[in-house]
Amino acid sequence: VQLQASGGGLVQPGGSLRLSCAASGITFSIDGMGWYRQALGKQRDLVAVITSSGSTHYGDSVKGRFTISRDNAKNTVYLQMNSLKPEDTAVYYCVVLVGGKNYWGQGTQVTVSS
Repeated sequence: VQLQASGGGLVQPGGSLRLSCAASGITFSIDGMGWYRQALGKQRDLVAVITSSGSTHYGDSVKGRFTISRDNAKNTVYLQMNSLKPEDTAVYYCVVLVGGKNYWGQGTQVTVSS
């Protein structure tokens, strides 16, 4: 299983970014898909997850600002990030749950700064 994340970058406070993560090499159906983030010197925290049926769960700090979605036909998960704040600055990692095992992407940097 390989995960390719894209969409990170530098954005001003209040701006938006959309992250994408495409999974390949999968022979079983994908159960959960999601995003975590890790700021410098901090632990990796949940951002959002989405189940195969479309149920979603968000970390408290991003509720109402971020939206997770998935395209099952493309094995791709998205994260729409609006009203970005400097404290959203982190490396964002996508993760997929397949056959009871988590697979992680390489991470994409998101920097929110003026």
